[in-house]
Amino acid sequence: MLRPLSSGVLAVAVLLTGCGSWGRAGGQPSPRQSETLTQILDLNSVYKRLGRLTAGDPLPFIADVGFFGGPVDSTIAVVGVSLENRHFGFQREGDAFVARYRVDLSAQPIGGGRTVQSGKEQLVRVGSFAETQRSDESILYQDGLTLAPGSWRLTLQITDRTGAKTGRAEGTYVVPAFGPGTVSPPRLVYQAKARAVRGAPVAVILNPRGTLAYGGDSAMAFVEGYAMPGPTVVPVTLTDARDSVILRDSLHFTGGREIETSVIRFSPDSAPLGELHIVVGPPGHADSTMAIISFSPDWVVTNFEDMLALLRYYPPSGQLDSLRKAPPSERGRLWKVFWRATDPNPSTPSHEDLDLYFSRIALANLRFREEGMPGWRTDRGETLIRLGEPDEIFDASPASEGRLIRWGYTQYQLALYFVDETGFGRFRLTPASRSELERIVARLSRRDG
Repeated sequence: MLRPLSSGVLAVAVLLTGCGSWGRAGGQPSPRQSETLTQILDLNSVYKRLGRLTAGDPLPFIADVGFFGGPVDSTIAVVGVSLENRHFGFQREGDAFVARYRVDLSAQPIGGGRTVQSGKEQLVRVGSFAETQRSDESILYQDGLTLAPGSWRLTLQITDRTGAKTGRAEGTYVVPAFGPGTVSPPRLVYQAKARAVRGAPVAVILNPRGTLAYGGDSAMAFVEGYAMPGPTVVPVTLTDARDSVILRDSLHFTGGREIETSVIRFSPDSAPLGELHIVVGPPGHADSTMAIISFSPDWVVTNFEDMLALLRYYPPSGQLDSLRKAPPSERGRLWKVFWRATDPNPSTPSHEDLDLYFSRIALANLRFREEGMPGWRTDRGETLIRLGEPDEIFDASPASEGRLIRWGYTQYQLALYFVDETGFGRFRLTPASRSELERIVARLSRRDG
């Protein structure tokens, strides 16, 4: 089992329904493997293809926009934003670490008219420094604007109050009208509550990324029906990237109510890895949303060989060996076996060890960019992934000689040395330190095996 960056596995705390913020506490021909994985870890292009609002460095975020019926003839645009702790500047306040940020959301009608906008100050409080470095979806922000149907340009800007960084994204949307007998476009959600009237707040928590873990718990897509004149059946179709039908079902509305709610539930491992299209409505009048079925909800990894390459530092296990040798027809079944066998806490929907593993990959990529290869493939990246954060880092480099960095791990009584012998910033474990790292990793594997 991987050792956590801080004591204990970070818990998931759902704090809100409706608008506001909540958090989780705590192809080219024949590309080389390294090039393929670099493309995988560049998530912006993937989420743009899914129709999400995305911002890159220095303050990346991913956002989704859902439209629902508002008061009278208006429409509510609900904007859900996925953020990562590691991109914010945290300051210590007492026993906690605090980051402050501002979210500015505006909608400008195309063709002229009054801009609708919202601006809110937000605060993130975590209990340890390790939590400030989280690279998963550790913060969700959500807000809504009431708009008239028509074409709008939506602008979202997030400003880190401590680190003075800003992320900005904009997109053009056709805001639908929801008259009698219509349904809202499906939206992937983490939570949803039914409402009875259009004037009530939309009580959903969007899943902004739309990435679903293969082997994880069931996923939800949320749909509202408006003033159905009587019993109504609306078809639902799930298709893959090749438009092959995975599931056909239907939503049933009783009729005679201002709003009725339906939730489409499905198991991510019932679909193939890759793009998933959720289509609601008959042909010619359907709305849809896209999701990605991935090996990890935080990484868009949909290729078996790519996942095995990324797991090169994962603790050895017989199940992983079986995956490497498995024929294509057996891979799906054996992945589920591997997931269950290595999940440290089967009672939770997530796989805490894999979440931690991928968060360390992300942290290594962020910290060790200067060596001419992805950070997770450097010696320091490998050590971070396999052992976690060092307790101390000492740069013992003489000004006139090759650089030397020492990492200390108190719990293992271990000191590892990285040397840059060329002077180009490429640090390698010394042979003795490489042996010590392998010794500790082997000891941990025997303990957890």
